[in-house]
Amino acid sequence: MTKKMLFGKTIDELKEIVKQLDLPLFAAGQIAEWLYHKRVCSIDEITNLSKKARDLLSEKYDMGISVPIKEQISKDGTKKYLFPVNDGHFVESVFIPEINRKTLCISSQSGCKYNCAFCMTGKHGFHTQLSAGEIVNQIRCIPESENLTNVVFMGMGEPLDNFDEVLKSIKIMTSEWGFGWSPRRINLSTIGIIPILKQIIENSDVHIAISMNSPFHDERKMIMPIEEKYPIAQIVDTLRQYDFGKQRRISFEYIMFNNLNDTEKHIKGISQLLNGLRCRINLIKYHSIPDSPLQGSSEKKREWFSEQLNKKNFITTMRRSRGEDIFAACGQLANI
Repeated sequence: MTKKMLFGKTIDELKEIVKQLDLPLFAAGQIAEWLYHKRVCSIDEITNLSKKARDLLSEKYDMGISVPIKEQISKDGTKKYLFPVNDGHFVESVFIPEINRKTLCISSQSGCKYNCAFCMTGKHGFHTQLSAGEIVNQIRCIPESENLTNVVFMGMGEPLDNFDEVLKSIKIMTSEWGFGWSPRRINLSTIGIIPILKQIIENSDVHIAISMNSPFHDERKMIMPIEEKYPIAQIVDTLRQYDFGKQRRISFEYIMFNNLNDTEKHIKGISQLLNGLRCRINLIKYHSIPDSPLQGSSEKKREWFSEQLNKKNFITTMRRSRGEDIFAACGQLANI
């Protein structure tokens, strides 16, 4: 019989497990403490459970901890980790060290269904969904785990296409019985699947980043086929329905392509689309992928674009490129 993973269970799931094993209800809290606070690697290490209770757990459950099987280090200090997941598939996570931040970019799927023109993950197709345990395991099992300041769902896959497990992983990260993090330490990037976008807004307090890349329907559809079903204008209208407060950040990710989306017309289009919405715009260098005709805008052009948006009272950031030499930069993850 294949055993189930214990790591990745919520407190409610742990309560159901101890109930089924005829253990006292408080044992669920004890297990959660050892899983997420003390970070043990085996059920036998849960020493405030009796030997009998540990044996009962071990009959049906494994801890579910999985260390990375490969590590690559960029010349800029970025690290890329390769993790095995279910059914013989793999995912990559990227650790980005900075002076005041230690960020981990995590994956929610192996592969992706949506085939954006600038993303190598989608070029390899969709393989499998990750469980909450496999998502959180990426945080738990890197050497830098206890020094992390931020986690971003910007790795392989579309997080909202795996909503239940992603939401469960966020609960593990932010609950007192879990890691106990502030949701402000978590940023979720999405192409904007509107019905699920509403659910993540209403059921969590994490920061939201929308992959925009063009303010114009036909142009965005050319590089992001999802635009046909969920247009960027409707995504923005959906965001306007919510009061996010001053602490929760809404941002738009804008990969800049030479002579495609980096003109005065696009500055005007962005300004009209986002007028009155409290947000920031992240300008991202395009990292070339094989067999793509797209070319990135020059650094000078990106600086000009940022200055023009600033003049229109938008907060912009020019995201620094990290890990490109090991295919760990934005859009490059593909298990290579």
